[in-house]
Amino acid sequence: QVQLVEFGGDSVQPGGSLRLSCVASGFADSSSRMGWFRQAPGQEREGVAAINRYATTDYADSVEARFALSKDNVRGTLYLQMDNLRPEDTAMYYCAADPAMGGAYPSRQPSAYTYWGQGTQVTVSS
Repeated sequence: QVQLVEFGGDSVQPGGSLRLSCVASGFADSSSRMGWFRQAPGQEREGVAAINRYATTDYADSVEARFALSKDNVRGTLYLQMDNLRPEDTAMYYCAADPAMGGAYPSRQPSAYTYWGQGTQVTVSS
């Protein structure tokens, strides 16, 4: 059974930090493309950051230099470290996995992914 579960969303002030976790089970996340996406009310789901099995990463321009991906293959967990958060970062954040194309260049397109978590809410406000 394939499952992705996100943790770590919270309400923080601008300039604060959060670390999101995506715990994967039922597949080899170490050999999969994975990514973090976010969706605010009334907006399309957008790709935040993505990583392939070779640890190549791709970040959205809006988060580059502020967000960082990392993986713990032993624990089957994908992390998103988010620093210097801004109000426009407020959204539901989703983890996604693409086991079939793990060696391809990381994709920030939602259509590339087969499995999705249920999301964790990030709110940045003063």
